[in-house]
Amino acid sequence: MNKTVMNKTEITALFEKYIKKLRITPSWDIRLELVEDPTWPKTGDFKIDCNDRKAILLLNVINPTQENLEEVIVHELMHIKMYPLDQVTESLIINSFEEGSAASNFAYQQFFTALEQTVEELAKCFLLEHGDNKEFSYGRCKKGKSFNDLYEGLRSIE
Repeated sequence: MNKTVMNKTEITALFEKYIKKLRITPSWDIRLELVEDPTWPKTGDFKIDCNDRKAILLLNVINPTQENLEEVIVHELMHIKMYPLDQVTESLIINSFEEGSAASNFAYQQFFTALEQTVEELAKCFLLEHGDNKEFSYGRCKKGKSFNDLYEGLRSIE
């Protein structure tokens, strides 16, 4: 699928649609910043001040990895919905393991992998129900190794 080019007005309208549908506002003050730095490697991210319930959603509009910016907006907003759980889990890891230890690194990796998978699954479900563009992005797949490349390095256990 080719990247759908969206103008700033369309992107802002999608952002406004989803902060309401996901009930992020009025309990959060959130704004959208369009990143026009060609060196920024992410498609979406956010900055957050949990104590003041403020957030800035950053969206790469110059060279996004993902093809469907609507999906990216929903994904990033789902992170805000999950933020309290994110903070509790991170606090448990910090208080349970020595910083920098193998156990701490393992717990962080498992947690962040599970968080990303959960957020993405929730975003896909929400997009299928409420999205204008229901086509999922496969941008990250294009950068990864093929199954054959991954399988090639495995040794037989026989």
